[in-house]
Amino acid sequence: MEKNMIKFDTKVQVLKYKVLKEVASQAWKDTLWENLIDIPKMIVPGKEPTMRCCVYKERAILAERVKVAMGGDKNNPNIIEVLEIACDECPAAGYEVTSSCRGCLAHRCEQACKRGAISFDHNHVAHIDKSKCVECGMCSKVCPFTAIVNRKRPCQNACKIKAISINENNAAKIDNEKCISCGACVYQCPFGAIMDKSFIINVIDLIKKSQDNTKYKVYAVVAPSISSQFTYAKLGQVVTGLKKLGFFTVIEAALGADMVAQSESKELTEKGFLTSSCCPAFVAYVKSAFPELIPHISHNLSPMAAIAKYIKETADKNAKVVFIGPCTAKKAEIKLDTVKKYVDAVLTFEELQALFDSKEIDLPSLEEDVLDNASYFGRIFARSGGLSDAVSEALKEQNLTDFELKPCVCNGIEECKMALFKKSKNVLNANFIEGMACVDGCIGGAGCLTHGEKNKKQVDEYGKEAIEKSISDAVSILVGK
Repeated sequence: MEKNMIKFDTKVQVLKYKVLKEVASQAWKDTLWENLIDIPKMIVPGKEPTMRCCVYKERAILAERVKVAMGGDKNNPNIIEVLEIACDECPAAGYEVTSSCRGCLAHRCEQACKRGAISFDHNHVAHIDKSKCVECGMCSKVCPFTAIVNRKRPCQNACKIKAISINENNAAKIDNEKCISCGACVYQCPFGAIMDKSFIINVIDLIKKSQDNTKYKVYAVVAPSISSQFTYAKLGQVVTGLKKLGFFTVIEAALGADMVAQSESKELTEKGFLTSSCCPAFVAYVKSAFPELIPHISHNLSPMAAIAKYIKETADKNAKVVFIGPCTAKKAEIKLDTVKKYVDAVLTFEELQALFDSKEIDLPSLEEDVLDNASYFGRIFARSGGLSDAVSEALKEQNLTDFELKPCVCNGIEECKMALFKKSKNVLNANFIEGMACVDGCIGGAGCLTHGEKNKKQVDEYGKEAIEKSISDAVSILVGK
């Protein structure tokens, strides 16, 4: 096992990390453009291939990874990008006849196919003509031997909103009109052929141009799911590490979550029904798939944007704000007109690990700093159900107990789809939809270092460590009460 595997789930993540780390290292030294074409050779030296058929293909793919690590295709507005050169190992997707076909006499598959795509060889074994097949699956349903199976690629299985198809080059193709930038395909692609664009060099540029925070101050806003990451070090050491990178201070996005819970609960009582606005992938899905429900989306900013707005409008008008979390969709969110004036850049936890190592910052050896801005309820936003718990608490704290909260907690985009469909048909027995595109909530985000069963427990334990025990106490610090 490689040394870096202790920090990541898969070797695909390790490869992505190596590219990000090298790009960041060169950017810190102002040698990125000078050494750009040599980075693939730095990562894969010598003549022996480590992952592909030959070292030359490995380096060609790495060159594409470097481009994505530097912001990717500027003509593609999507945060998620397919590397076609890396997307060539998966078998052709769709229905196919397996060796389980017994060459039976019934030929139900042929009768079920309305397109005439089924034929038989001299052994009576079925074959599918892909030029005629429309992937309806009727042949598979009637086969008594279940010999016809649907071979879906991992990226297509991961994308529950069906935004991925296969193009004429047999590579994955993303429908930008459907894509919600959740990053599920990024994490599930076993060849790392789909990546989220990185803006790591933009962050390095922000830090360097601040001149040790004298020209302006650079604030790191960290998502509460950080408590389940960097498990080889203590959270206080991560905070110290961020300051060593050059951030002026570290603020909890969970404090923004406290602000959102307080205002969203009030909005809910006024309108009677809401869908949450915290998860940008969920909001994007509502807008693309259920446009008739757009008026029901909470008008509150996400916790990230809410605390960033506070920083820039109240605390420090010249501040630069970098959000750090598990979410690829946040990179799309900061392009929105309502958000881009508050958040300057977004990093995932994967990218933060690369930044630490590019500066040779050894987290376990550092002293612990303090991160304590939010309440328990703000911190548990990181896991599915946490937002609903926080809204319930905020209703109590504001004496809005006459309103009966009936939450529908949606754990993953499939559950979101069902809840939204029921609401569109007026059969949903709930007045608040908590939508989280990732299974388990933010702790299941594509930009996490690890995805495990312990993450929810770690978030809850982190919440219990909060000094501010109520939402009102946490928010009152901001408003000076």
